[in-house]
Amino acid sequence: MSMAPATAQSPYLVGPFAPVRDEITVDALAVLGALPHDLHGMFVRNGANPRFAPKGRYHWFDGDGMVHGVHFQGGRASYRNRYVKTPGFLAEQEAGEALWSGIMERPDLSRRGGPFKDTGNTDLVFHAGRFMALWWLGGACHQLSLPALESLGVVDFGSPLKKGLAAHPKVDPVTGELMFFDYAQRPPYLTYGVISAEGALVRQVPIALPGARLQHDIAITARFTILMDLPLMWDAALLAQGKTRVRFDTALPARFGIIARHGDAGDLRWFEAKCCYMYHTINAWEEGDEVVLLGCRIENPMPDRVSARVIPRLDILALEPYLYEWRFNMVTGAVKERQLDDTMTEFPRMNQEYLGRPSRYSYNPRVAPSSELLYDGVVAYDTLTGRQASYTYGPGRYGGEVVFAPRDGARDENDGYLVTFVNDAEKGQGECVVLDARDVAAGPVARLCIPQQVPAGYHAWWVPSREFEAQP
Repeated sequence: MSMAPATAQSPYLVGPFAPVRDEITVDALAVLGALPHDLHGMFVRNGANPRFAPKGRYHWFDGDGMVHGVHFQGGRASYRNRYVKTPGFLAEQEAGEALWSGIMERPDLSRRGGPFKDTGNTDLVFHAGRFMALWWLGGACHQLSLPALESLGVVDFGSPLKKGLAAHPKVDPVTGELMFFDYAQRPPYLTYGVISAEGALVRQVPIALPGARLQHDIAITARFTILMDLPLMWDAALLAQGKTRVRFDTALPARFGIIARHGDAGDLRWFEAKCCYMYHTINAWEEGDEVVLLGCRIENPMPDRVSARVIPRLDILALEPYLYEWRFNMVTGAVKERQLDDTMTEFPRMNQEYLGRPSRYSYNPRVAPSSELLYDGVVAYDTLTGRQASYTYGPGRYGGEVVFAPRDGARDENDGYLVTFVNDAEKGQGECVVLDARDVAAGPVARLCIPQQVPAGYHAWWVPSREFEAQP
């Protein structure tokens, strides 16, 4: 599949971010090292990959969704990449050109379906036998087949959603329920919902906020969901004029709302913490009277000072995230918070089988000293002991989000593998790297050679073979 030449007007269209032109399938990948025989499943990562030359100024978040997947089975591995063929993608494919402009251009707020194209380019989730691609601004759930990664259409959950479904819903590994949220430029500014283990919408609750916010994640415990009201927001005055611009209000606190999983808005309890923003949580759990939350905190995503460090930027947003802990006392209302490390890390992941319950390990890509958002290694944190281990990919090599794949018969939280894509810009090709989660510093146990570049992207998912082989 060919693509119109991409303009170099954005650094997120060249080098490690350059879009790939073709959808390919490679049945047997060459392996450097020893591919584990107890690794059975599929690693898939989503990201922005514009099909046509952008219309107007390009932002990294604008590109069409493209998923890259590696299927591990019987000591062998295969690779394929496919576009997420959303209705917007298909409309542009028929027209032969881009029809939508991106978030850097003035939006058409009267446009049916919203001013921006729902690309499904951000997140992935496997739930109730369905593998779905999601969009950061909130929209439809685009179902993909496994292992083929072909687009199957939009999921309706048995009842039309009052709003969409934003990136980073959470699947409870014990109950099988999926907790989700959506946010909007008009009231209700935030919506919280629950989808049953069988894949049916059972709850959708509007949450009152003072105005339109830019939301990105939530967290769950065994009984609660943690929502956020962080002071990164759409400028209300400009929004009323049909314009979109983001601002960060340092005079406001960060608010964390804790709601019973099947509760109503009246059950929501807000806790105030130091002003900040957070793109991604790691985990949350209940510990006595406290709810504990771990994530990657950014003190100010729009600073008016120049940092002593090289800080990546996404247009006007600076990314300086650090591992952080909050403790919310459900009896006294007190909040305790602390930074756990001074290394910049983002896109954190964990063993999903411990989500919502006490956990100790987090696997965080390390932010490279670059003006663009790149990751030059991975840090494995033991948040119980404070110990950490890291692996660096090497000069000119950049990785992405790592997923945890449990080893067959695993009994311990960190008994498994870390899987990620690595981009080698000089060679113009990608790799899939497999690390032992218990000994990250030792480097890869296997490197799988991919005969084309895998552009830097966003979020990933691990689906064990036993789950997707049972797809309806």
